Formats: sequence, C-alpha cells, structure tokens
Amino acid sequence: MTAFTVALVLVVAAAGLLRWRRPAWYWLTFGVTLAALRVLIRYASVMDACGLTVPPSRWRLALARIADRPAPDSRVPRILRLRPTRTGLVLRLKLRPGQDAFDVAAASDRLRHSFSMYGVTSREVRSGVVELRLTGYDVLKRVQMPAKTDPRPMRVPVALREDGSVHYRDYRAVPHALTLGATESGKSVYQRNLVAGLAPMDVALVGIDCKQGVELFPLARRFSALADNPDTAAELLDALVDHMQGVYQLIRAEQRISVAVPDADIAADIWDLPEELRPVPVVVLVDEVAELALFANKEEEKRRDRIITALVRLAQLGRAAGIYLEICGQRFGSELGKGITMLRAQLTGRTAHRVNDETSANMAFGDISPDAVLAAIQIPAELRGVAIAGDFTGGWHRIRAPHTSLRQAVNVCNKHADRTPALPVLEPFRPAVAAPSAPRVPLSKAAPVTA
Repeated sequence: MTAFTVALVLVVAAAGLLRWRRPAWYWLTFGVTLAALRVLIRYASVMDACGLTVPPSRWRLALARIADRPAPDSRVPRILRLRPTRTGLVLRLKLRPGQDAFDVAAASDRLRHSFSMYGVTSREVRSGVVELRLTGYDVLKRVQMPAKTDPRPMRVPVALREDGSVHYRDYRAVPHALTLGATESGKSVYQRNLVAGLAPMDVALVGIDCKQGVELFPLARRFSALADNPDTAAELLDALVDHMQGVYQLIRAEQRISVAVPDADIAADIWDLPEELRPVPVVVLVDEVAELALFANKEEEKRRDRIITALVRLAQLGRAAGIYLEICGQRFGSELGKGITMLRAQLTGRTAHRVNDETSANMAFGDISPDAVLAAIQIPAELRGVAIAGDFTGGWHRIRAPHTSLRQAVNVCNKHADRTPALPVLEPFRPAVAAPSAPRVPLSKAAPVTA
C-alpha cells in the first residue's frame, strides 16, 4: 500500500510538472485520456444545459402514449467521431432536425467551460454535420509547428492557429493579401516565415523595402529584384506591369482554342500552360506601404500616383499572370490618399497583428467581420506575433507565427540562392550581393559626413 501511494504521488507530481513546464507533453500523456472521458461522460448534460437539444419527435411521443410509457427525453446531436490530436480533440456531430450550425458556434464559449477545455471552435463540414475542435492547452503561448505539414506549390505554412491546425498562405486560392501591425507586433517575423517558406519553391521574389532595405536586403541572395526607395520602387513596379503584359501575350499565343481541345485544357492563366512554357510566378513583398503613398511636394505626388496606380493594376490583373502581392504596413487608412481603398478591395487575404487604432483594424476586417475588428484591437502588447487572420468568407482565426530570427531566414535564403530566377525585365533591379565587410567602426568614431 505504501509503494502504491508513493507511485501515485510521483505520477501526480510528474503530471503537474509536465502541465506547468511542457503542456504539449502533458496533453499527449495524461490530458487526452482525461479530456476524452470528461467529454463522453458530460456530453448529454452539457448539450442540454447549452440548449443544443431538440424535443422528441411526434411519432416517439405517440409511441410512448400508446405503450403507456414516460415521455422520451430531448435528443442531443449524435457523435459521429471523437478523434484525439496533438493539441486537443476533434468532435464531429450530426445535428438533429431543426438545429443549425450557428447554434453550435454561438455556444462554443459555454462548451469550453463545460468541458474544461482551453478553447472550442466549430465549423460546418457539410449540411447537418458540424466539427468541434477542442483545444487542450494554449498552443499559441509557445508555437511549435508540426513536423509534417502539407506544403504545395505556392502554398506556405506560416503560422499556427489557436485550434492547433496549421495556417497556410495559399497564393493560388488567395492571390493578394494585406498584413498590418504596429511596431514590435511581430509583423517582421511573420514576413520572415513567409520568405523562408517561399525560398525552396520555384518562385521569383520581388521586394520593396523603403526603410533603406534593412528588413529585406539581408535576404537579397534569394530575391530577383529589390528596391529600397520610392523612386526605384516606381520603376520596379512599372517593370512588373510590363512583365505582366508580356505574360498575357504568351497566354494568348498558347490558349489552344479549337474544337478538338477540351475545355479544361484551354489556357486562361499561367497554370494552364505547359510546364516548359510556364513563366515563373512572382511574389511581390511591400514592407511598408505608407512610405509609397506619402508625399511632400508635387513631384512626389506624381510619383505616388504612379506607384499606387501600378499596384492597383497588378492587384486587379496580376493573378492570371502569376503575380501575387503581399502588402505590409503599420498603418493602412483612407488618409493615405486616392486609390488606397481601391487597392484594399483587391487584397483578399487579411492579417492584422496588434494595431494602435481601430481605423486600421476596420480597414482590415470592417468588410469581413466586426468580431475580427474587436479581436485585433484587443491583442495585448506582450503577445508579440499573435495576429488575426480573416478571409473573404467572413471567418477569422487567431494565429501566431513561430519565432524565426533574421539569421535563420538569411541561412534559408542563402541555402536556396541557386533557385533565384533571373527575369530579363527585372535584371536592372537585381540586388548586388555584398562583399565581405570591412571591420566596423563605431558611429561615434566615424568621420563626420560632409555635404
């Protein structure tokens, strides 16, 4: 008896230590079994308390009266499957007649408390079937991406969602995106994960970094073109528009519209072309869009209109030509001038880290979901990297990218530098790889700068 008690105390102490220091290990060893039992035992009473039951049908009531038996109880949604995962449980339910997926989504917070889980999210799988993802612990506190993801061409795993699933940036499904975030909100880390995920793919990376290139130029070996000031950015965007026109001419020449060609083989974008003729897709990363939209005099205003017009044209027409935009900024509002709201309308993907004002959150999610706006402005400052990701369907998720240092991103880009395509139209903007630097001199001891 003493040995059993000692063993039990050690197991409980180990479980407590794991739950505190390694919640993922605790979940895989102890938590998943306890949570599954808790859900199965409490299921009927929790569904009844949350109002997710329906009265018995008329024929069951009639049978009870005929047989002189008590009236049957209310019916709960039927459990189709209970599947454990590395972060929680997946509960698939078959709804009863008269129930709606919105009822389950509205009761998610009550289900979280009733089942003693960290989080509960729901989605409709098909008509009458709802999937609940119950999270066992805070997966965003210490992000650990799964060892196996599902990357595809132009599809990059960049972050982890709060329900434990992987958040992908799929350029073929969502061609253009807007990423917002205040200073020290984690926007740069998100961008590094994106570049590191694109580096091993057959894609041309084009960067516009008007902070003198401090963010993107360390990754220059993997970029086909880079601009570090608005004047160069204007010329680079004009070159991309010319490249887009050339790709469209190629598609027209290879459309193969004839009676003998099936409809599925008619080319309408670069992905319908034969692989040997397909141009390299281009991803354009704009690090700070406000720097391209601000101006102080008439000349800068003309340059600004030229830049915004080129961006709008690429956003409207670039998808079929394989040109995808990734617009980033600290602030994005209508005060940036004409054309900004037109540009925003083309940016389907929306991601917002912590923002300092509600207007920026409204520009990101005002046309998607009011709840996403509220969630974006409530991100605390100490949770760097946490963001809200929304899409055109009205859904949104809380995500967090794993921390990737600049050195790690540089190493990935240098490793895949041989994949950098050389596009003739972008050759004048090809970044020069820096030679080994001389010993650094402290700024206070450097020679004064003279005009």
